[in-house]
Amino acid sequence: MDLTFTAILLGIVEGLTEFLPVSSTGHLILATRLFGYDASQWATFNIVIQLGAILAVIVQFWRTFWAVGMGLLRLNPTSVRFVRNVLLAFIPSAALGLLLKDQIEGLLGEPAVVAWALIIGGIAILGVEKVARPGPLTGVAELPARQCLGVGLAQCLAMVPGVSRSGATIMGALAMGIERRTAAEFSFFLAVPTMIGATTLELLDHRDELMAGAGPVGWSEIAVGFFVSFVVALVVIKAFMAFVSRSGFAPFAWYRIAAGALALVLLARA
Repeated sequence: MDLTFTAILLGIVEGLTEFLPVSSTGHLILATRLFGYDASQWATFNIVIQLGAILAVIVQFWRTFWAVGMGLLRLNPTSVRFVRNVLLAFIPSAALGLLLKDQIEGLLGEPAVVAWALIIGGIAILGVEKVARPGPLTGVAELPARQCLGVGLAQCLAMVPGVSRSGATIMGALAMGIERRTAAEFSFFLAVPTMIGATTLELLDHRDELMAGAGPVGWSEIAVGFFVSFVVALVVIKAFMAFVSRSGFAPFAWYRIAAGALALVLLARA
């Protein structure tokens, strides 16, 4: 398959799945295996194009980020609490990610791990949806510190490919009584420092091969995947917020279970 066409397909997969509780990394690993490529050779591509989806968050919520930035200059209490809450949720995964970096990268080439994580994660979402008692709609800045730290600890589960960063954070938030829309928005905001940090580490680790153009995937494919993921994610964010406000997360849970089971069948036949 042509590399550019593959980059477009993977960009679409990334944009569709980054902010849905279905695991973008897991889908990218399974997609590269089904396309017949070595997932480890596309690992850097898969990480970098996630920045396209993150850029979509910044564009979608630019008014919020602008207001927070201007508020910080004036030491506005609401802006300070917003940044505090995002940082509290970011720190656990950042620390654990640095500590377990090699072990995490080792799992990126294991599609069977992804398939099982999709199934188990789907069951977990159904369980949380059944027992969660979300509180009233509120803003990220109004959340207490303990809930934000709890969301950050939940995000650490997403280091296993297939768990889903957005799924872990949103379900963690719901389990602690945070309302659905606020949980989803918190997941979007938390994705910005988390994915920028992950991408920066990946670029530093692979800077020599990227600058030399070595390997099967070059800067042109990365640029294509980045742009496609940005455009698709921009559309998905709006639709996702409207959907979960009406229907909750159970449909995504059933999709995860079905996708994981199908992946196990296809992997067994490969």
